[in-house]
Amino acid sequence: MDRRRMLALLAAAVAGPAAAQGQADRLRVILVGTSGPLAARDRAKPCIAIQAGGRLYVFDIGSETTENMMTWRLPLPATRAVFLTHLHSDHIGDLGEFNMQSWVQGRAEPLALIGPPGVEKVARGFNLAYELDHEYRRAHHEHGPHKFDIAAGLLAPKPVTIPAKAETAPAWRDGDFSVTAIRVAHDPVSPAYGYRIDYKGRSVAISGDTKKHPPFAEAAKGVDVMLHEAQHDGMTRQLSQALAAGGNARMSALMTDTLTYHATPVEAAEIARAAGAKRLVLYHLTQAGLPIFNAEAFTRGMDEGGPLDWRLGKDGMTIDLPAGSDEIRFGQL
Repeated sequence: MDRRRMLALLAAAVAGPAAAQGQADRLRVILVGTSGPLAARDRAKPCIAIQAGGRLYVFDIGSETTENMMTWRLPLPATRAVFLTHLHSDHIGDLGEFNMQSWVQGRAEPLALIGPPGVEKVARGFNLAYELDHEYRRAHHEHGPHKFDIAAGLLAPKPVTIPAKAETAPAWRDGDFSVTAIRVAHDPVSPAYGYRIDYKGRSVAISGDTKKHPPFAEAAKGVDVMLHEAQHDGMTRQLSQALAAGGNARMSALMTDTLTYHATPVEAAEIARAAGAKRLVLYHLTQAGLPIFNAEAFTRGMDEGGPLDWRLGKDGMTIDLPAGSDEIRFGQL
């Protein structure tokens, strides 16, 4: 291979997915991270990326997810906003790194941080933690035409409040792209939100963390794709018992506690049917990647409630929803 060809390939690998930007108008969903808070091989913490109109939007940003997005050469500088479903650590762990990387690569304005009240504290904390890092990078790299505006590297919090007697509230509008916040049930984490995304007649609903919550189904009526969290109760109890047997009573009790605020795969299927969702994808799979995980056992009973097109999510799964079409295309990065 000659030197010019080698340099061209290296530049393409680092620069970003220019070819993908030229594709037909679509709403594209990318499962960036699909695990729960426990360490899981080949699965990052929760994160969904959505591309529309040449822009990138991120829903939750758990640990390891920035590395995935950079490996897949997603256009980080095109990010307009990060939406948080709630403020548990496994949903915000990579926020500082993602904000820094998208700024260093060329993001020219502050990154909007959307979510329930409390995002102001999260933004303030990450801005302070990365303050010196940003100053060092500007001092070292700002020369000639390459500018590193410190203000553009900040997180700009925009809390969304759902009125007490309502289940939804507008969260974002960017031309044809709109996001609606949906109240979900993750007590004592309150408020916690799911989101509905609409773009040129195509739609996606993201549950975030929640137990079975019928109002989420109502707000997600008719969506093309529902992304719903899932935790298997039997596997959770099995893990809790194993921890107790190994002398780790603290973690055993913690695992038992999680049974009260997550949905099972069967319950997720029930919510998808109630919503009339065309496809269901399970993500934020608490047990996936652990030795106790068995896909057949995890999904047992999901088909008993009637016809439903569902899939288990995995990192790198893509879902393309072309504008002006009913087509739903699944792929893998």
